[in-house]
Amino acid sequence: MTGRTTRTPLRVGLVGYGLAGSVFHAPLIAATEGLALDTVVTSNPERQDQARTEFPDVRIAASPDELLDRAAELDLIVIASPNKTHVALATAALKAGLPVVVDKPIAGTAAEARELAALAEEHSLLLSVFQNRRWDNDFLTLRKLLAEGELGDVWRFESRFERWRPQPKGGWRESGDPAEIGGLLYDLGSHVVDQALTLFGPVTSVYAESDIRRPGAETDDDTFIALTHANGVRSHLYVSATTAQLGPRFRVLGSKAGYVKYGLDPQEADLRDGKRPGATDGWGEEPESLYGRVGSGESPLTGGGRPEPTLPGDYPAYYAAVAAALRDGAPNPVTALEAAAALDVLEAARRSARDGVTVTL
Repeated sequence: MTGRTTRTPLRVGLVGYGLAGSVFHAPLIAATEGLALDTVVTSNPERQDQARTEFPDVRIAASPDELLDRAAELDLIVIASPNKTHVALATAALKAGLPVVVDKPIAGTAAEARELAALAEEHSLLLSVFQNRRWDNDFLTLRKLLAEGELGDVWRFESRFERWRPQPKGGWRESGDPAEIGGLLYDLGSHVVDQALTLFGPVTSVYAESDIRRPGAETDDDTFIALTHANGVRSHLYVSATTAQLGPRFRVLGSKAGYVKYGLDPQEADLRDGKRPGATDGWGEEPESLYGRVGSGESPLTGGGRPEPTLPGDYPAYYAAVAAALRDGAPNPVTALEAAAALDVLEAARRSARDGVTVTL
């Protein structure tokens, strides 16, 4: 897939300036060599002012239609609007002849994701999905350990995105309307499933438990997913807003050793605090006190194993890869078909939790 090949900065239109657009996409786009944040689309006057303050040269459009009316002035569209808008906006952008990045989840169903992939293929355009957690510090470290054979044959992979938020915050992410594609299964679940598939490959069966725990909550806030991979690895994935005591982010058990890692990658917190890649020393690094441990036969909490230095997290690598794909035909960092495979699992998990069955893929 190739985009436009001019060596001037690729001009990016960003649709949406809520959490995803303002905290993740805009700062990462602005920090990427070869990309220029040209236009932000938001109808909210406060967010328009925020975008102008943070990026004084940016243009503002009040609607996606206004942006697409001048598609010839742009080289890439990034969709960071609410989940329910992703398919329609990506379709319109691709039909306007523009490469597209879509925040996860790309769609509500795997079928829709594959239709978008086919449309991008038909138009010879890049369609990429923002799965930034592939560039988390702990995930990069685990990939290194697996590549070096430090754990032996992996038998079990436990992954947790757990939070303690006993009061619902509201908004579309916590809406019970199925059209909103809210709930933790499709939010944090998109991350943990994508990571499991990236590490251990296709899945043959899915079992899930999904609950609405908090008073006033409308959609799942406490979900567990068990995957059996074709290669025999079992993944146990937890996403929750109701966890009073947080477990390890990763617990990976192999034939030689295990890896246990607590705590979250610091990049999201740094971005929320206004820190920026390239302007912050030690981007993505964490202190030695948070290093995970590799070993066997004893709990890491009582000194078992050795500290494993955590590689720096690297969210900027995603947009650098997008720029390389557009300029030089380098590989798409996250394809729509990969996202569709994850949606196959999420759809199976929803069915499993609803019907109390194990779903075979």
